[in-house]
Amino acid sequence: MADDLDDPLLREINDELKQERLAKLWKSYGGYAVGAALVLVAGVAGVQAWRSYDLKQRTESGERFAAAQALAAKDKSADAVAAFEAIAKDGDGYALLARFRAAALLGSSGNASAAISAYSALVDDTDVEQLYRDLAVVLGSFQELNANGGKSGVLSDKVQALAKGDGPWRLSAKEAAALVALARGDSKGAKALYAELAEFAGAPQALRERANEMLKIIGK
Repeated sequence: MADDLDDPLLREINDELKQERLAKLWKSYGGYAVGAALVLVAGVAGVQAWRSYDLKQRTESGERFAAAQALAAKDKSADAVAAFEAIAKDGDGYALLARFRAAALLGSSGNASAAISAYSALVDDTDVEQLYRDLAVVLGSFQELNANGGKSGVLSDKVQALAKGDGPWRLSAKEAAALVALARGDSKGAKALYAELAEFAGAPQALRERANEMLKIIGK
């Protein structure tokens, strides 16, 4: 088999098959990492809102946020984004979560460039806690992967550095960084990251399964 892959045509076909499998796998499983991150930020942002505002303000803010969520659930993405951006502009207890939801909706509705800009704004906002700025790096890097395969992009560069740290988003960052490495032709680097994820006992089972599947796709 190794001799067969010395043939340039066969090697090119093999690479294309790997890329096709990669695309299918990411379409099936890629959203889970993003979803888990958003669940956590939603929980923390909700706690902050509860601590920061009196009952009346919390109720009004919660109702506005719920209304924006309802628009998103009805696939009225443009209206939902506008509603979330209005909440974010007002700067109440739901502002941070609203910024993340607006960015996520922009991405899911196919406006990757606007989503990347929204995440970049969060990353660059020094008034936002570093925890959430790092989360924006991870989520924004996924959008860059969707937009151009991660072959270029500031957030794709930043997520590789984040993957080397010990922060709370390091596992999602490693997964994103592995995809970026693959997109940039660094299969060796991608394999190393997937191997770390597959072998890390503390990683969620779904993430370890994706990592093992990617190792099979990449091959030796």
